[in-house]
Amino acid sequence: EAAAAGIEDILIITNRGKGVIEDHFDHSYELEDKLAKNPSKKKLYEDVLHCSNIANVYFLRQKETKGLGHAIMCAKSFVGNEPFAILYGDDVIINNEYPVTKQLCDVFEATGKGVVGVKEVPRKDVPKYCSLDVTHHEDNPKVMDVHNIIEKPTDEQIMSCYSILGRVVMPPEIFGIIENTPPVNGEVGFTAAMNTLAKQGRLNAVDFIGNRFDMGNKLGILKANCEMGLRHPELKDDFKAYLKELVSKL
Repeated sequence: EAAAAGIEDILIITNRGKGVIEDHFDHSYELEDKLAKNPSKKKLYEDVLHCSNIANVYFLRQKETKGLGHAIMCAKSFVGNEPFAILYGDDVIINNEYPVTKQLCDVFEATGKGVVGVKEVPRKDVPKYCSLDVTHHEDNPKVMDVHNIIEKPTDEQIMSCYSILGRVVMPPEIFGIIENTPPVNGEVGFTAAMNTLAKQGRLNAVDFIGNRFDMGNKLGILKANCEMGLRHPELKDDFKAYLKELVSKL
């Protein structure tokens, strides 16, 4: 998604025990050599190469897990003085025609303000995420000014059912704001830092277009696998037939 949005340099923040992620984006010379010698495996060979050539992918291990803000601070020297996108690892969002990260980048380039990707969620689910006080732009109701953010609000604190879900684009100034935001329960707060931007009139929200799956729970993983299976050029027809047969027996 990041590469499809035109981003060429990608930093993945990991921690110990996640070496398989690094291996996925590296060359697998033995496998590539074996596939290259088999003409019937040409498409698979190209797919394997694509993983290692999709972008300049770097890795950094977060030695202590102190919240999202701490993970983002790990990227400070990598980002430098440039705007950057943050893709939360638990969220898979599918839009092959107009990637969600590109939707946010376009709004950032047009306004020069930080951008958060949001969707309306059921009111009962808002306390799991956050609630935003927003004003819709007259020329584009999908874009909003953000005035306030309350993380994990009580029912009485809910200002709207818009919640930040998995994608944001930030100016480099956010690092200084994070550094000056007091930790809460030992975690470096990123939502509080974004709220500082909001109260300065420097934060937009985009009601993004895309199907979002929460990979932080088992049902979300099952849904995402079904969606991707139904889109796979080689598997979709057989998988669809299987699902129809399965559902007919329920």
